[in-house]
Amino acid sequence: MAKTPLFTPVLIGGCFILLISFGVRAAMGVFQIPIAEDFGWARSEFSLALAIQNLAWGIGQPIFGAIAEKIGDRKAIVMGVALYVGGMVLSTLATTPLEHQFLQFAVGMGVAGTGFGVILAIIGRASSDENRSMSLAIASATGSVGQIIGPPAAEALLQVMSWQEVFLVFSGLILMMLLALPLLRTPQTASKAQLEEAMAPVLRRAFRDPSYILIFVGFFSCGYQLGFLTSHFPAMVTEMCGPIQPGSVLDGLGISTTSALGALSLSMIGLTNIAGTLAAGWAGSRFQKKNLLAAIYMGRTLVGAAFILTPITPETVVLFSAAMGALWLATVPLTSGLVAHIYGLRYMGTLYGIVFFSHQLGSFLGIWLGGALYDQTGDYTLVWWIGVAVGLFSAIVHLPIREKPLPAQPA
Repeated sequence: MAKTPLFTPVLIGGCFILLISFGVRAAMGVFQIPIAEDFGWARSEFSLALAIQNLAWGIGQPIFGAIAEKIGDRKAIVMGVALYVGGMVLSTLATTPLEHQFLQFAVGMGVAGTGFGVILAIIGRASSDENRSMSLAIASATGSVGQIIGPPAAEALLQVMSWQEVFLVFSGLILMMLLALPLLRTPQTASKAQLEEAMAPVLRRAFRDPSYILIFVGFFSCGYQLGFLTSHFPAMVTEMCGPIQPGSVLDGLGISTTSALGALSLSMIGLTNIAGTLAAGWAGSRFQKKNLLAAIYMGRTLVGAAFILTPITPETVVLFSAAMGALWLATVPLTSGLVAHIYGLRYMGTLYGIVFFSHQLGSFLGIWLGGALYDQTGDYTLVWWIGVAVGLFSAIVHLPIREKPLPAQPA
């Protein structure tokens, strides 16, 4: 029997959308200092806007998952693109913190309609059982490619144009996602019993399952850590890192300022995450996903503690970025794959979207606390240690999960 091909039009189209969606989103932390300085705001003001963006992403994820499953995947994506572009364009006209915070809510909803919840569900349903884990990993890793490109591109554009003009350039890129829609014709691979299930019984069964609650709670720390690092790590590196020495390797690569190093750190996280996420996809089809997730969260805990306990230098920033990148989005194919494995494919978008809300609640707190505690203490040490603690918590709560498919119950 011939093997099902791994690289299908659905996978290619989904990767194209994630590349742009996450490239723009990952660059938002680079605007932290320029926007605050432009308006003379406290660090917490734009931090709250980014936090609201991430919370909106979490709120919108199950909504867009349900929309995709009820009226069609591509219609949901078009709605997401409209919100994403609208929020970015109108943000160029915003002059108060409240306006930015409101418009970043629209941006976050746009990310929800073009991000992991919708796209991974499309890819998951279109993939064969033997390819699903790796397909989800490839799509997740593509988000990291966007992260490699997005922050340095934003940093480079800010050298020649205003942040408002950069937002307009990014809006044009977001519109290009629509070019991938013809590729997203999804064949049905769910079983007959799964297709006949109504949404309400599936949700009730998941909410009553302790394993689903543990998956939901465990994803919180991933969001906290990613949200904080994406939004604050460039500023943290700029302000807390020791100087780059003339003649060093980084200086030879053209990285002569800590500001440039901060943008580079996010790109390096994205680069090493490609290997880490693909490795997670490979391992997810061979080992229990819950145990792999526990190991990833423990690895994050150890890497985060080691970084903050040593002097922050250009060298430790590079080492931390490389190590954290290997663990960065490796949780996404494993978590989404775990949801699909236990609860089936029919309502994967909605069920994963609800779990992803926990991730984005963590992102909201990581970003908001990063700005609020920075304004109070003058550095990021306390909020960093909170991230280390919640990572350890997630490593523990994944261990009791029962990784066993629940039988479909036709309505």
